[in-house]
Amino acid sequence: MLGNKKVYIALGSNDGDREVHLKKAVSRLNECPSIHVIKCSSIFETEPVGVTDQPSFLNMVVKIQTSLSPLELLKITQKIEETGGRVRQERWGQRTIDLDILLYNEENIKLESLQIPHPRMFERGFVLIPLQEIEPCLRLKEERTIDEYVNQLTDKEGVRKWKSSFGGEEYGPFVN
Repeated sequence: MLGNKKVYIALGSNDGDREVHLKKAVSRLNECPSIHVIKCSSIFETEPVGVTDQPSFLNMVVKIQTSLSPLELLKITQKIEETGGRVRQERWGQRTIDLDILLYNEENIKLESLQIPHPRMFERGFVLIPLQEIEPCLRLKEERTIDEYVNQLTDKEGVRKWKSSFGGEEYGPFVN
């Protein structure tokens, strides 16, 4: 049975066919009986953060509805990464697919294996800009709007729309 918890997940890829990795990960999320993908942002291309000597990333954010607990969802996202060929060698290193749970039903969670809201999401344009696109009225911590967080970013120039999720724009739709 599908639950009513709203969750936002960031996806990224910079190894191999980046767009295919993103599409497969979104499909795998949606194939899970306890997850329903509600919205997908456009795909954005961004320069790597941390380890900069690697290919550019394609990034996006999806909004899902689920009945899963945060830890159950984490297990599924890690399984999708593993199925997608993700090998954890170097922090912030090159990867086929990366899924990060950003927000889970307005909850604050701090465990060794999971922190929600995602601890670095508020300083990352490649997360906030796609999130803003699919949820422009979102209020985040301290009731600040997503616009306030995006306006304070210093790296948003490095986030370029690569493919639109909305038909009729220059790159066409990104929905399976």
